[in-house]
Amino acid sequence: MAVDAISLEVFKNMFISVAEEMGVALQRTSYSPNIKERRDYSCAVFDAQGQMVAQAAHVPVHLGAMPASVRAALDTFPRGLRSGDLVILNDPYLGGTHLPDITLVAPVYVEEDGAKHLAGYVANRGHHADVGGMTPGSMPLSTELYQEGTIIPPIRLARRGRLNQEVIQLICRNSRTPEERRGDLSAQIASIRVGERRLQEVSARYGMAETWEHMAALLDYSERLTRQAIQEIPDGVYRVLDYMDDDGLSDQLVPIAVAITVAGDGMTVDFTGTSPQRPGCINAPQAVTVSACLYVIRCVVGGDAPANQGCLRPLTIITPLGSLVNPEPQHGVAGGNVETSQRITDVLFAALAQALPMRIPASSQGTMNNVLVGGHDPIRDKPFVYYETIGGGMGARPEKDGISGIQTHMTNTLNTPIEALEYAFPMRLKRYALRRGTGGDGKFKGGDGIVRDVEFLGPARVTVLSERRKLPPPGSHGGHHGEVGENVLFRGGYEEVRLAGKETFDVEAGDILSIRTPGGGGWGEPEPEGEG
Repeated sequence: MAVDAISLEVFKNMFISVAEEMGVALQRTSYSPNIKERRDYSCAVFDAQGQMVAQAAHVPVHLGAMPASVRAALDTFPRGLRSGDLVILNDPYLGGTHLPDITLVAPVYVEEDGAKHLAGYVANRGHHADVGGMTPGSMPLSTELYQEGTIIPPIRLARRGRLNQEVIQLICRNSRTPEERRGDLSAQIASIRVGERRLQEVSARYGMAETWEHMAALLDYSERLTRQAIQEIPDGVYRVLDYMDDDGLSDQLVPIAVAITVAGDGMTVDFTGTSPQRPGCINAPQAVTVSACLYVIRCVVGGDAPANQGCLRPLTIITPLGSLVNPEPQHGVAGGNVETSQRITDVLFAALAQALPMRIPASSQGTMNNVLVGGHDPIRDKPFVYYETIGGGMGARPEKDGISGIQTHMTNTLNTPIEALEYAFPMRLKRYALRRGTGGDGKFKGGDGIVRDVEFLGPARVTVLSERRKLPPPGSHGGHHGEVGENVLFRGGYEEVRLAGKETFDVEAGDILSIRTPGGGGWGEPEPEGEG
């Protein structure tokens, strides 16, 4: 079979289906509401050289960073991984993103003509609600990585099909919710086995030569489409400077600078001028920064290009070592994966908006509004850890209003349904509604944020990691900015305490936490009153 348009489309969708079926298996067999309900996981397929050739429509910040995890696994075992081997890792300085995101990588071998051939690799990543560390949820206001939880370099979790139970015991012993960790790890392993079988079936059906050829062709095809899209952008240098509210330890604004240089069919993304690495936990590992770049260029290219590593080939990404977007070990990174990735996305889109004003929306809420709660459940008499990200306003588009109450950009998770939350945790949802009027005004209005009020039914420790509490999401082309978010605690249900954007605090039964998320920016100047 020669590679043609039809065969390329067939193989593209077969590889995507492998990743999608892995995701279904992971979600259905997981234990935690974080994976089962919120679907905070991602799955992908890689070629024999470790290049990502297909991904499911899961979490962008996971998927763009996963190639670094596969590369770290292959570099750690230079003699190669054998059939039945399984590598586990979460080290942000060795291919990970932040410690709760645990990645599994496995080689896939196919027997053909009496010999075993390496067809490629399958990998998945799941956000575990707790992997130890100084606060429940493993996303503390840390000053170093060691405070954030158990660090797992690339190690074999299984060797030739035999699982190393001692590694699982070590991970579970360092978690506040060990049975949940054991269940979610088992789900990830099951997902990997599903991916192995499906990729083996594809390779056996079409033969190894055709499988390898189409993997390479898909990477080349994505590269061609990406170069064509870049060629449509006017040549030039497009610069933007934006700020994060703070790093959680001081009130100092944290600058993120980018200069995007477009020349022909190539693009250079230079973060020189960005803040040096911070004492707080908002440093973004290089893999996270690259992931944001991949997401943005994928948005510019559109849905025609297969979502794989070929999209990155036309990009040169400059991330100065020791900066916020490429910190040195062992700086804290718990918030870099979730919050800094969103601001990196904001500045990249803002820069491209200078060149493509009719294609780029205004800024969305620019935060994931992370809420982590842990303690002893007085109702079920066992420890618990709850993790949630909360949607907000999407920025208005050049021809449409923004969407209200939605997850945007680097996150693609669902919310935890009220029934699941109250069933699993000593918490009661008091209010869950759109935050009306928080989207920026304009020719097209930004989407509104969300109000989510949770009452605690017992003592607990809470961490909130959020952004856009000081600086609002900007509007575009004369559109007004969206409203900033707010975090408020009602002690005993009545005494109002204003919280910082990043804070850890203790609560008692009857306290209510109100997270009020930002709206999106407006696009275009609003019509004068009395017109329209």
